[in-house]
Amino acid sequence: MSDDHAYQAISAYSDKLMQTPNIDRIAKEGMLFTNASVTNSICAPSRAVILTGKHSHINGKIDNISKFDTTNVTFPQILQKAGYQTAMFGKLHFGNNPKGFDEFKILPGQGEYYNPTFITQKGDTIIKGYVTDITTDLTLDWMKNRRDTNKPFMLMYLHKAPHRAWLPSQKYYTEYTKKTFPLPETLFDDYSTRGTASRTAEMGILKHMSLVNDNKLTPKTMKKLGLQDWNDLGESLGRMTAEQRAKWDAVYGPINDDFIKRYPTMNDSTLTVWKYQRYLQDYLGTIASVDDNVGRLLDYLDKEKLADNTIVVYTSDQGFYLGEHGWFDKRFMYEESFRTPLMVRLPGGKKGDIDEMVQNIDYGPTILDLAGVKVPSDMHGVSFLPLLKGEKVSDWRKSLYYHFYEYPAEHAVRRHYGVRTDRYKLMHFYNDIDCWELYDLQEDPMEMHNIYGQPGTEELVKELKTELLRLQVQYDDPIRNIYKD
Repeated sequence: MSDDHAYQAISAYSDKLMQTPNIDRIAKEGMLFTNASVTNSICAPSRAVILTGKHSHINGKIDNISKFDTTNVTFPQILQKAGYQTAMFGKLHFGNNPKGFDEFKILPGQGEYYNPTFITQKGDTIIKGYVTDITTDLTLDWMKNRRDTNKPFMLMYLHKAPHRAWLPSQKYYTEYTKKTFPLPETLFDDYSTRGTASRTAEMGILKHMSLVNDNKLTPKTMKKLGLQDWNDLGESLGRMTAEQRAKWDAVYGPINDDFIKRYPTMNDSTLTVWKYQRYLQDYLGTIASVDDNVGRLLDYLDKEKLADNTIVVYTSDQGFYLGEHGWFDKRFMYEESFRTPLMVRLPGGKKGDIDEMVQNIDYGPTILDLAGVKVPSDMHGVSFLPLLKGEKVSDWRKSLYYHFYEYPAEHAVRRHYGVRTDRYKLMHFYNDIDCWELYDLQEDPMEMHNIYGQPGTEELVKELKTELLRLQVQYDDPIRNIYKD
């Protein structure tokens, strides 16, 4: 699993931005889900949902700050009890003692890209190098040297990348800072056809993306131009060795020099495009390393003849905006952050696309089902093993439920819940506002036109609100007792 990996940045989904041949292998040799989504598009809550198979209001991790309810049983605990050897390497994002793992080395919180600290059962340790390579080194070391070949195993291999602030490896910042990427159609969206939540969110590339932290201008450059912006890069760059920093400065120094020349003639439009290009150069550069390292792991499985008896799943904790609607980040129920990449390579399983709607609450139940272990009845998710086998399931779900809580907070995305069917999406923004939004995804796939309240939608809204309430009752979300409209 990676962090904030947009499906738009995987060539199995779209090759407009980059090629990801190794990640694509999982889809080519297995199945690609075209309608996978999350229940709450933010990092730690999504991971809690995956581990427990339960919505955020049940597992307690409703946002990045709230406490995880440790009375919840995770699917790795169940596999461990069933005789599986378990391990976790990389980014968990919450909790320093993952439940259900024989061994772990995890990043504290968000972690660092260069020379990161890892939390282990024996204490903290700093490992020199680049985090994506290190996470793979740790994973392969466990596979080679400590995996019990007499036991089945379940390994969680979790990348920090491509989480903000997008520090690529030297190989890829040298390459990707020379690239230019196509602009999304909605880059200059003015939100005039939607509600308050879109207009007040603070995740715009022009206004809210930091020139220093995100676009890698130096404080010296900012001072020379008389600009001010927040800077959270000091610690990250300070972790670099002198050699690493020299290579970084050799590439990003000229970018700063070029910006100093350009800035006096820039307007909002040209500055937006410049910031967008800088954003994608670094964001996609971090993904290139993820793809390389996924290839290392897949090659190891082939070499050791494990591929024919090992299920491989690739996903992210949610989607991400790559300039759509002028945004970066996630949180909203709009498609770019609601949907997440998911591909599964099951030996002997179906190959091709799976269009049925699945959600990250389903991952745990599916993995348990694949292992022949009973799925706890209190998990909200359902196993999609029949879909992996190519079976048609007549009573498969026809709708998805979503609930986002983290407000007031960074990016100022209002609290909201909603329902998505194959064609429609209904959302309710609540708490300090009371706004409904309705989208016809068939006629308006970019979600540019809120049709809630328009003549002729009355019956549709009634049906969708009924379905929304049904899901809230099914998942026992207490919000149903507060907002009864």
